Amino acid sequence: MHTALPSGVWKQLVETLHQSWIKRSIIVISVTLMGICIIFSVIIGNSYYASVRNTLMSKAKTASSFFSRFLIGTYSEYYDAAQNYTKNFDDADKLELQFMNLSGDILISSTGLTAGTNGATPDIQRAISTQQPVYYIGTRALTNERIIAVSTPLIHQNGTVIGIIRYVSGLRKLDVEVAQTVLTIFMLGVVVFLVVLLLEFLFIRQVAAPVVKITKLCSRISSGSYGTQIENHYKEEIHEMVDSINEMSMQLARSETVQTEFISSVSHELRTPLTAITGWGETLVYGENLDEDTRRGIEIILKEAKRLTKMVEDLLNFTRMSEGRFALRIEQVSLPELVWETISSYSELVKSQNIKLEYSAPDEELPQIPADPSRLRQVFINILDNATKYGKKPSPDGESAPCRIVVSVGSAGDSQFVSFRDFGSGVPEDELQFINQKFFKGSNFSERGSGIGLSVCDEIVSFHGGVLLFENMDDEEGGFEVTVILPVK
Repeated sequence: MHTALPSGVWKQLVETLHQSWIKRSIIVISVTLMGICIIFSVIIGNSYYASVRNTLMSKAKTASSFFSRFLIGTYSEYYDAAQNYTKNFDDADKLELQFMNLSGDILISSTGLTAGTNGATPDIQRAISTQQPVYYIGTRALTNERIIAVSTPLIHQNGTVIGIIRYVSGLRKLDVEVAQTVLTIFMLGVVVFLVVLLLEFLFIRQVAAPVVKITKLCSRISSGSYGTQIENHYKEEIHEMVDSINEMSMQLARSETVQTEFISSVSHELRTPLTAITGWGETLVYGENLDEDTRRGIEIILKEAKRLTKMVEDLLNFTRMSEGRFALRIEQVSLPELVWETISSYSELVKSQNIKLEYSAPDEELPQIPADPSRLRQVFINILDNATKYGKKPSPDGESAPCRIVVSVGSAGDSQFVSFRDFGSGVPEDELQFINQKFFKGSNFSERGSGIGLSVCDEIVSFHGGVLLFENMDDEEGGFEVTVILPVK
């Protein structure tokens, strides 16, 4: 039988749902924003360097074209023109202008600091060999400073390269500017991350809280609280879902009412004729003039009438519980004495059925507990009936071995318990959780019954504030154990 989860479990479920959702959101959002920030940083950084490179490339092409067309005649003319060009260089505060020979030696520099040194870098020889402007990003050997440089060949009128004009820019300021831009991008990413996370958190609260609340009420419905309605103040899909659940709950409530009324009516109608059949059967079976076959037939009628009477009583108890008319008559009861009395009377009933009942008394005297002795006796007899039906283990020759049932009484903390163990084949694990649901019979349907006996037992124990536990035994002897746990107070 399904039971509704306690409020603490639901609170933990809400927190778990929030945490798992937020964790997944953090991972997805952080990875996405990190990727976007990296891509933007690379694009912006490349655009910064590309802008400087294109500017230098443009200046180098313009200067090369000017020298090649108008100034270059002899080498001395080239040298004089280079000096004049350098003196009139307008961007000397931003860039360094260099004129170099074919060996990479710096002949003239707008800064004067590198003149006379060899500034050969890979771009020099590539510019000479390709006769095209070539850029270089790397380190200046003299100062270990990061630079960007564009080298353009100066081509004589006869088509030969007579020198190199080179524009050089230090990258320290540009690197700092790029780093600041990248840092700004990542700071904006952090801000966006926090904003999105806040919005996600608000969204989760708006969605997860209703879902958990609806799930909680659905659990109540599944536990038998048919007719329970969910207050529907939600919107769109959740609104439609709540309407469907409310309608389902009402349909289940109506079906449960019809079923209960039908069972109650049929049970009352069967009770009177069964009482008459049992009474007349008991009268006739003790007649002196009956032959053996007739007596055996009457005994079969009595046995089936008693079985049907028990089934009717279970059905009536079930309807009383469903309608809320089931009451307990509580008094102080000695649990060991009640169990012993039940076993003693039950042994007389089954003494001809090859059933062995064993009783294990508690090690110490147990205090009395508040309980309804007649209802607990009903629970114990029902469990013993099931044990005698399903606790028989086939022997190697194909016949059933004697049925052995061990009943134990003890205490644990503030509770007392009664365990009933048989040594049969047990219950399939996939059916164990359904065994105390009403009308559930399981795969072993060869034995007749209504399927509500254990459901009634579970309700009676619950009314006492106790618990009914079921367990397959995994030791060498095997079998199945049912334990009734009752509170001392």
